[in-house]
Amino acid sequence: MQEYKPYKSGKVREVYDIGDSLIMVATDRISAFDHILKNKITDKGAVLTRMSAFWFNYTKDLIPNHMLSMDPADMPEFFRSEEYAGKSMKVKKLTMLPLECIVRGYITGSGWASYKESGVVCGIRLPEGLQESQKLPEAIYTPSTKADLGDHDENISYEQSVEVLEKEFPGHGAQYAKELRDKTLALYNRCADYALTRGIIIADTKFEFGLDEEGNIVLADEMLTPDSSRFWPVEGYETGHGQPSYDKQYVRDWLKANPDSDYLLPQEVIDRTVDKYKEAFRLLTGQEF
Repeated sequence: MQEYKPYKSGKVREVYDIGDSLIMVATDRISAFDHILKNKITDKGAVLTRMSAFWFNYTKDLIPNHMLSMDPADMPEFFRSEEYAGKSMKVKKLTMLPLECIVRGYITGSGWASYKESGVVCGIRLPEGLQESQKLPEAIYTPSTKADLGDHDENISYEQSVEVLEKEFPGHGAQYAKELRDKTLALYNRCADYALTRGIIIADTKFEFGLDEEGNIVLADEMLTPDSSRFWPVEGYETGHGQPSYDKQYVRDWLKANPDSDYLLPQEVIDRTVDKYKEAFRLLTGQEF
């Protein structure tokens, strides 16, 4: 059996080149505050992979995506072992675009901190008098740069996103920036509306895109998972404070409350985190994990 080594390793995902395509593996690692935690979250990778697959199928009429197969039979034998089963997705090779395409439908997190300070989020002035966790009049697109492992992503304005893309793809910066903004908002609006019918508010999320061989923009990476999004329960939602969540905000909150933890989680935090991930999966997909 041929063995494979990842040619790219991120905070929580590993990518393997199998020739004509890639295998993307969502590991059980979890990151917070730009650190990979010392614990693994059992089943996390499989939950995230299946959730991304659900959303890719749900939006494939809106924009093409990179998913080719979730079936281990379509992958080399190496990826059929227990270590990779359920966590692996066969995907197209793309030229990745150097932006994280963040969309915010509610004012929270770093957006709330920026708004309190200046009334502006990533160059966008918002109405006065908003409360924490309030739904915005319309979703806003707030891109960021992609940082290397261990570095911080940098929030940038739309105008700066044009410059970033123009530098890497001369003559296409303005076109790609507009397409990314429009596709990001269209994806968010469709999926957020659907999620509300399933009892979940998608407060914000991020997408990543690449170019195929014909130069078309294709949705890539992960999609609307608890690692890349803030999921809040509709039940009990009210403005004026932070919300309970189905995502890794629970881990972030525990780390903030325990600054001497050295990024090591107690077992009860691990158990509760994976339960939240599985509950989000069940609510959004209608399937038991």
